[in-house]
Amino acid sequence: MTTSRTARPVVRGLGRRTRWSTTVILLLCAVTVVLPLYVTVAMAFKTSGQAVDGNAFSLPMPLSLDGFVQAWELTSFPVGFAMSLLVTAGTVTATILLASFTSFAIMRNWEHRLFRWSFFYLLAAMFIPFPVVALPQIQLTGRVGLDNPLGVIFLATMFQLSFSVLLFTAFLRSIPAELEESARIDGASTWQTFWRLIFPLLAPMSATVGIFAFLYAWNDFMMPSLIISDPALQTLPVRQELFQTQFSSNYNVAFASYLMAMSPAIIAYLFAQRWVIEGVTRGAVKG
Repeated sequence: MTTSRTARPVVRGLGRRTRWSTTVILLLCAVTVVLPLYVTVAMAFKTSGQAVDGNAFSLPMPLSLDGFVQAWELTSFPVGFAMSLLVTAGTVTATILLASFTSFAIMRNWEHRLFRWSFFYLLAAMFIPFPVVALPQIQLTGRVGLDNPLGVIFLATMFQLSFSVLLFTAFLRSIPAELEESARIDGASTWQTFWRLIFPLLAPMSATVGIFAFLYAWNDFMMPSLIISDPALQTLPVRQELFQTQFSSNYNVAFASYLMAMSPAIIAYLFAQRWVIEGVTRGAVKG
């Protein structure tokens, strides 16, 4: 009894030190995210004079919306937003559908050599970044008439496919094959089994894949800038390049443009994150 009483404070002390160390690490990580975000918001609402006073952490007094107005006009924000939304929505939709189809076919035919080697081929493609094959991709899309947002959707989907298939196949391993067998006994075809049984169960992983595809397509600068030949069809990240050249000293306008561009990504991430948690909970209840 004496030994157990003396041991308890030691265990509690160790647990308390572990929690404090974790808290400190999390606080440092939070600061690295919150501090740049604060500077972005503060600079966006400053006047041109306040933006160049050398104090990036000062509060904007008074608040000014001139930066947003100028950024809206300089970047043709409605057109750029529409192009980014088109590319992102197309990439997310195509990535989820193609990756889920491919993963389902691979996992349910794993005993066949062709499907196994197809999986390994897709994994190998993860190690080939776009800049390595940029030149032939630019030439190919130009020759077939895909030097436009549609070509960016096609290429972005292909470069997201490998990682997405890896995620989907890992999730499909946790789905019992008996569920599909019972559906086939009831007379369901392969297509019906996938859409009515498997695809709804893939909802949590579909949200995860969608998050990665959304952030990749929305924030991508290199691929649209190299593939899209018409400047009027460029996405927001490419249009914001002017703040690195002729408008490099307009800090309040640049940060206002960055804030407008990043807001949809933050909102989509927060929404999808909550949806992932809800999907995991529904899957657990069904299981």
